[in-house]
Amino acid sequence: MSGVGSMEPQSDRLAVVPSELLPPRSERRHLLSVRDLDRADVERLLATAKSFALSQERDTKKLPTLRGRLVVNVFFESSTRTSSSFELAAKRLSADTMSIKSSGSSVDKGESLKDTALTLSAYDPDVIVIRHPQIGAPQLVAAVTEAHVVNAGDGKHQHPTQALLDLYTISAALGRLEGAQVAIVGDVLHSRVARSLIQALELVGAGVLLVGPPPLVPAELGEVSYDIDAIRDADVVYVLRMQRERMLEGANYVPSLREYSARWCVTPERLRPGQYVMHPGPMNRGVEIDPRVADSAEALIVDQVRAGLVVRMAVLYDLLTSGRVAVESAFAGIA
Repeated sequence: MSGVGSMEPQSDRLAVVPSELLPPRSERRHLLSVRDLDRADVERLLATAKSFALSQERDTKKLPTLRGRLVVNVFFESSTRTSSSFELAAKRLSADTMSIKSSGSSVDKGESLKDTALTLSAYDPDVIVIRHPQIGAPQLVAAVTEAHVVNAGDGKHQHPTQALLDLYTISAALGRLEGAQVAIVGDVLHSRVARSLIQALELVGAGVLLVGPPPLVPAELGEVSYDIDAIRDADVVYVLRMQRERMLEGANYVPSLREYSARWCVTPERLRPGQYVMHPGPMNRGVEIDPRVADSAEALIVDQVRAGLVVRMAVLYDLLTSGRVAVESAFAGIA
């Protein structure tokens, strides 16, 4: 991954920022899927996030980069980490924010997603961040508004910023992405996190192994093992919860949660020393992950939450800025 060059603190002039942090010039761009990115995009975004991480170590964490811009967060599904980090990311970049949730909105009265998007467009937002249970909802919003659109999760399809923050976390822990070996364990079938992460890991040259019960691990998504012991060969074990809210009513993918836990829960005994463990949250302790693993020194779960802030700052910055002046202003004074 391209590194961030040395940036000496300067009081009288703007900091010089490496050219790889310059986003491509474009009048209108979105982040709807990992497929929207190439490897250079990923490297630029992660390098930008690393620079923003430096800014968050200062007493004054707010940057003037997106002053006067409007970021609208529209969440039609429950969210803690994603919604809060997008809102804080926009505020740390000095953007105005507005948050809409389906509960209590006109959606409760039967308003369509298209009409909701058209209503929000009347406020002339610069970015609309949307989470929706239906696959393709962000694409619909992008088609009917002039705003940049970021997919914060659509059904079991995509969650690109989660994949980016996971790459950032893995890179920070291992010092590399190329050649890293990641085992993704659990309910891959219903997981947008897994689909996005598989694509992102392949994009940066990392290896991926999918592990879990056969009904929940589609063979067409990559290399598969139905043996929990296979996770011992990985550098990082990425644990997924059972996505019960996306399972068909009456479907029995596993005999019971008790049996699932007995066979597939990631426990200390199933790990080897030095393996890192990740989880996108929320965790079901004692089901897919043992509390001793979740609270261990090798768990990167809190690191993922921290990465979510700076990666989403990088995404908003990347969509809304272009040109040398904007970049220099964003990073002025960061050592």
